[in-house]
Amino acid sequence: MYLAVKYVHVISVVLSLTGFFLRGILMMRDSPLLGARWIRVVPHINDTVLLVAALSLAAMSGQYPFVVGWVTAKVLGVIAYIILGALALRDASTRRMRIVCWFASLAVFGWIVSVALTRQPLGFLAAAN
Repeated sequence: MYLAVKYVHVISVVLSLTGFFLRGILMMRDSPLLGARWIRVVPHINDTVLLVAALSLAAMSGQYPFVVGWVTAKVLGVIAYIILGALALRDASTRRMRIVCWFASLAVFGWIVSVALTRQPLGFLAAAN
């Protein structure tokens, strides 16, 4: 069961990144498609699946945020990614700031993946030390 949930989690991560990347491209092109209802709704559905899978994995493995360092780092990274993503796709006041936030959120996303793969709180930043 753990492996099945892990695959659902990983697939949801890939879909989340792909969708966010494409919405960022639409934002940079000032595409009216960015306002389409399905483009606003589908990411929330996927992110709900992603969250449920993540919580299930934490429960099944007994690795919880604020107990296990790398899990805590991932949770804090996800919060930063959500904030930057919201700024990138709708809340930042200028187009330039939205683009900066989009790139920053992609960098945070990469760091989150590196934390998951290395199971180290610093992820790829640990290699710099």
